[in-house]
Amino acid sequence: MPFVYVERYQMAIDLRAVSVPVAPLPVGFHFLEWHPAFLERHAKTKYISFCREIDAKIFPTFRQYDACLRLMQSIAGKPEFLPQATWLIVKGEPFQEIKDCATIQGLRHNQQTGAIQNVAVAPEFRRLGLGRALVLQALRGFQNAGTENVALEVTAENLKAVNLYKTLGFKIVKSVYKETVM
Repeated sequence: MPFVYVERYQMAIDLRAVSVPVAPLPVGFHFLEWHPAFLERHAKTKYISFCREIDAKIFPTFRQYDACLRLMQSIAGKPEFLPQATWLIVKGEPFQEIKDCATIQGLRHNQQTGAIQNVAVAPEFRRLGLGRALVLQALRGFQNAGTENVALEVTAENLKAVNLYKTLGFKIVKSVYKETVM
């Protein structure tokens, strides 16, 4: 099997230099703050969002639900896990069908530095501004926790995501290359 190298950007934002606005959501969508009872919902949303994307070729974990569940358990079990920067977006109202649409997780490595993990929006809910809302909501959580800088990593060819992060104030600080089988 031939190996290829996929470029990924490490991007960062200085939260001391920006004012993070309230994250608007379309009508009928709601944020659910982190709760351990929602772990499986985060994992399933992550799987649905990534299983057919290039990131699943780079990170085999995204190819199977069980692996996404283990990943989510690992993230939530870390001492640096930051619940204030971990959100689920759902569509629906109480006593109606609720659909899980998008998820994000945050880690705080120390008082100054945090990291966004897995900005994931299910395919049927893309192009509604949910990715932007997720990142803004997570950034507000980092700010409220006193975190000064937040980083993330994104596949360079995912231009929509790269451009989204740039419009929010993230800057590319480094390129890294991940070996993968295509």
